[in-house]
Amino acid sequence: MSNALPALVPRTASRQMWSVGGGKGGIGKSVITAALGWQLARLGKRVVLVDADLGGANLHTCLGVPAPQRSLADFVTRRVERIEQAAVETNFPRLRLISGAADLLTAANIKHQQKVRLLSHLRTIDADIVLMDLGAGTSFNILDFFLMSDVNLLVIVPEPTSVENGYRFIKSALFRRLRSVCEDTEAQEILDFAMDPSNLRGIRTPVELLSAVENDCPDALPPLKAALAAFRPRFIVNQVRGPADAAIGPQLVTACARHLGIRASHAGSVYHDDAVWQAVRQKRLFAAEDPDGMAAQSIRQIARGLLQGEPMKFDW
Repeated sequence: MSNALPALVPRTASRQMWSVGGGKGGIGKSVITAALGWQLARLGKRVVLVDADLGGANLHTCLGVPAPQRSLADFVTRRVERIEQAAVETNFPRLRLISGAADLLTAANIKHQQKVRLLSHLRTIDADIVLMDLGAGTSFNILDFFLMSDVNLLVIVPEPTSVENGYRFIKSALFRRLRSVCEDTEAQEILDFAMDPSNLRGIRTPVELLSAVENDCPDALPPLKAALAAFRPRFIVNQVRGPADAAIGPQLVTACARHLGIRASHAGSVYHDDAVWQAVRQKRLFAAEDPDGMAAQSIRQIARGLLQGEPMKFDW
């Protein structure tokens, strides 16, 4: 079916896909992605940044490089056959960029088979980490890029709308993941029913969903429980000004455990820093311009923590 989560080539320990998503726009997601890629490259990783914000590409601007001549549009339209042919060098060692398809008007609504081909080829890129900057929202395309990654990062800012949208993003991604592993027809009907928040059975959370499946078709339960256990998104709180803002990350982790039944984690917080918006206005990479600044140090801590597989603790 066209809305099914695509199956990809096997994952390998030596090559990882990371994704950076956001429930809404204007939260600094692309700025953080660019800085995170730069910090990972400084730590010795061969990184390819992918602007997967289909239809709204601006990652090259955050990196401080001109719009590349080649982009994802060349791959989507088969002007090039291999995804690496769309990759360009940046001004930074071990860091390459595949620019978004901003010049392709239909990019944001690529067809299912185009998406499958794109995701499959992304995993073949010769790099240690392929780091994707995703668009905002919860469309199937965005959720599939997020779910097919080895490391799922979600950026939020200390604002009610961002927190609400971030939580909604994680819930939508989880339901999409559960639906993709469910092969039992009766369980699929329960899942589809539960995705309507006003459903008459009163199913509001994945935990309640699993309970309904266990009652009606228990044989379909194991793959759903496995998918729930394997989904472990990580939150990055951006534009933090103090302890109350930083606490939003752990609070979201608690909410995900209590209401969604998943083990999320807080990857870290990024300090508010005027150097960030000043660099963005000048079309420069803020972390390279001011590597000892508060925001750049925050990204460095997050990068190290993610490579170690553990969230970092911050002292305030």
